[in-house]
Amino acid sequence: MKLRSTYILLLCMFARSIAALGQDHIYSQFFNAPLYLNPSLTGQFEGDFRMNMIYRNQWTGLNGTLSYINASADLNIPHFGGGVGLQFNRSSEGTAFLVKNNIAATYSYSVGTDDFVLSFGIQAGFTNRQIDWNKLVFSDQIDNRLGYIPGSISAAQLPSQASKFFFDPAAGVNLVYGNFMTGVAAHHINQPDESFSGAQAKLPMRLTGYASYRIALTQNYTYGVDDASYVIPSVVYYKQGNVSSMSAGAQFKHKGLNSGLWYRTAGEGGPDAIVVSLIFDIFTGRENGEKLRVGISHDATTSKINYTNTNGTTEASIGYQKYFPNSSSFNKFNGLRCYDFY
Repeated sequence: MKLRSTYILLLCMFARSIAALGQDHIYSQFFNAPLYLNPSLTGQFEGDFRMNMIYRNQWTGLNGTLSYINASADLNIPHFGGGVGLQFNRSSEGTAFLVKNNIAATYSYSVGTDDFVLSFGIQAGFTNRQIDWNKLVFSDQIDNRLGYIPGSISAAQLPSQASKFFFDPAAGVNLVYGNFMTGVAAHHINQPDESFSGAQAKLPMRLTGYASYRIALTQNYTYGVDDASYVIPSVVYYKQGNVSSMSAGAQFKHKGLNSGLWYRTAGEGGPDAIVVSLIFDIFTGRENGEKLRVGISHDATTSKINYTNTNGTTEASIGYQKYFPNSSSFNKFNGLRCYDFY
């Protein structure tokens, strides 16, 4: 009975994964995957050069990998009025190893004064989607009492196509006004067909909206001082097709330490997870603006697929940024950058 229950759970999880194939994954540390969040954040940081990488291992207690990675590098180029960047995304989902690889170039253009910065961004890239049909388990390979029958071959007719390429554009806008930041982005604007079978299956457009407010806790506060303490409440909303999700929470930031607590909803607004994050900024305050950021977070599942079954989700991230020698972008826009809200 226990073995049968295990297979039932795995089948339910696989069914959930198949149902969500048309949905993008989201990162709990959304602020450590800036180009994935919004292409208008390209080049929007205190420095000339930035690199970020984040890895998400979802539902670690279940068989079948659900892992995601985003790696990006971008430049702040004053002559362009903004920045350029390149990012790579990879996901691997389920026992059938549904793999998606994406590479995209981004560009942003900014206008502003000492009081605000308004940034517009575009992204253009290509995505490859692959699946291993031979690793799927069908109903005629499962015994009612014993579960999966090793060595069995299904009579199901499998699609002939196992790989798909498509063009994948995105665009967004971001505003920083004093201690307030907000932005919106649209991904998969062309709603590409990602079907393996030949029947049309459009990837829905992913819409993202977010807002953050930076509250100084330090007296005689001066904007941009790294030694100050802040509380930064934020909200992020995602909608893709008929699925929506919202994360709301706050970070406490003091010198090189950033700790956060978030609550995420999913579907019809039901509970999904409680997220705890801890971020460390190392060797900040150097003359060339050099900064190394290391972060970790954990999602405690609160949905019907409970924490006992999933063991939650863990993310790890690393980021690096600096100014080039004799940089012309130092203190541009009086230091108003999106990175100050992370």
